[in-house]
Amino acid sequence: MKKPKILGLITARGGSKGIPGKNIKKLGSKPLIAWTIESAKKSKMISHLIVSTDSDEIIKVSKRFGAEVPFKRPANLAQDKTPHTPVVKHAVKFMEKKLGKKFDYVVILQPTSPFRLVSDIDEPLKKMIKTKADSVVTIKKIDKKNHPTKMKKISGNWLLNYLPEIEKVRRQDIKDVYQRNSALYAMKRDYVMNRKDNELSFGGKTTFYEMPRERSIDIDEPFDFVIAEQMVKILKRQNKK
Repeated sequence: MKKPKILGLITARGGSKGIPGKNIKKLGSKPLIAWTIESAKKSKMISHLIVSTDSDEIIKVSKRFGAEVPFKRPANLAQDKTPHTPVVKHAVKFMEKKLGKKFDYVVILQPTSPFRLVSDIDEPLKKMIKTKADSVVTIKKIDKKNHPTKMKKISGNWLLNYLPEIEKVRRQDIKDVYQRNSALYAMKRDYVMNRKDNELSFGGKTTFYEMPRERSIDIDEPFDFVIAEQMVKILKRQNKK
């Protein structure tokens, strides 16, 4: 069987507001984006890996850690509310023109998920190809104490159930639910290229790959970075044993 051509796309916008300079902020001994670059470079499934960014500083750091940055992302594709789909389309069109070949799949890797292993990249891609899915996403299991049926909503002065309450049901009898952890999104090249710009860059027949909670840390707010720093310390202690 002919090996599929897969474009690996690390998306790293420069204008983070929650954590200024987030993508190159130091986590442990290296910038945040370096964690993703290093794991992605080990992939045996990705045939071409690039970084898409609008930041000169991120370009400099990415290249220092061995990533290819073939273009500087246009400003109109680097706004706060810019969805992933037009960013992916831009990268695919640029690289296909540059290389003179068409990709079969594209995988999005965000720097905000630093603890994914190379297996968390290659195994979802293998599953997507094997199942002939349109896309694959990585997920994590939600802790039972945070189950949706325990969530509440506020209406004026009143606290209401968001879903029917199941407090009387034994914890072990509550069915498992899952959440996207943002570590990986991958899809067929034609599927994403034929979608409208305001739609998500996954969907159709979507399969999944479950990751453990400790590798599902997604850095979005300052407190997430604190958790990630503690995780680095744990990993450092484990590696010394």
